[in-house]
Amino acid sequence: MPWVSLVIEAAADEAGPLSDALLELGASSVSVEDAAAGTPAEQPLFEAAGGEPMPWGRSMLRALYAPEADCAALVAAAAERAGLATAPAFATEAVADADWVRVTQAQFQPARIDDRLWIVPSWCVPPDPGAINIVLDPGLAFGTGSHPTTRMCLRWLARNVRRGAVALDYGCGSGILAIAAVKLGAASAIGVDIDPAAVAAARDNAAANAVRVRFQSAEAPLDVDADLVVANILANPLKVLAPLFARHTRGGGRLALAGLLESQAAEVRDAYAEWFEMQIFDVAEEWAVLEGVRRWR
Repeated sequence: MPWVSLVIEAAADEAGPLSDALLELGASSVSVEDAAAGTPAEQPLFEAAGGEPMPWGRSMLRALYAPEADCAALVAAAAERAGLATAPAFATEAVADADWVRVTQAQFQPARIDDRLWIVPSWCVPPDPGAINIVLDPGLAFGTGSHPTTRMCLRWLARNVRRGAVALDYGCGSGILAIAAVKLGAASAIGVDIDPAAVAAARDNAAANAVRVRFQSAEAPLDVDADLVVANILANPLKVLAPLFARHTRGGGRLALAGLLESQAAEVRDAYAEWFEMQIFDVAEEWAVLEGVRRWR
């Protein structure tokens, strides 16, 4: 069965939000490249008003969907989620099954997080066999190590996990952060998500990495006093969850919050000020990670 490659050209600073939105709308994969790298046959598909070529500083996105997908509706919905005033121009191409596999695998290569931590797809040989290698393939759940927020959270864990710690990954998605915590030396980790598909995917990923992590629905009771809490979600849910995280973080325990823009960091920090000493840990591509230390009760 052929697949449909939805090809979108957009400003370089719009590529990230559009890519995230397309994945949220069911794309099997999304790749991003410099629009200037497109072939001469592709470039005439995208022209500015008046027939002039598109300017520099633009990116080409390719999103793979099932052949029955309504591409116009998907582009419009993705533009709205990404906060764009108008939907970008797009074209479609047929992609054979075998090509779809190669395209998907080509965009997910081993990613170095720091000196001792790598994310490695199952079809790749680890570049550094002596490092801590997390085996993770793209799937239905968020968290492959490619997004800036995930990479920053992984670096935070690499700096903060201590041998024997108890870790809580709230909004676990693929389970990558909970799995990383155990591989970095935590005695145990719990992952929580509202999406049953994410919980199932996280369990499969833990098995693939030969680590024991308990993954559960957000609806189940949470019975943990954590030394480390990490949550890579969105700004508004993070603010709502502040009392919950305060209850489940031990005095002196550490917290990392991600999924928020740098412009949202102050309001999220204020929501936690009653319980945690908060500061910015890192910023990348306009995304920020806050870290905090739980005050003693």
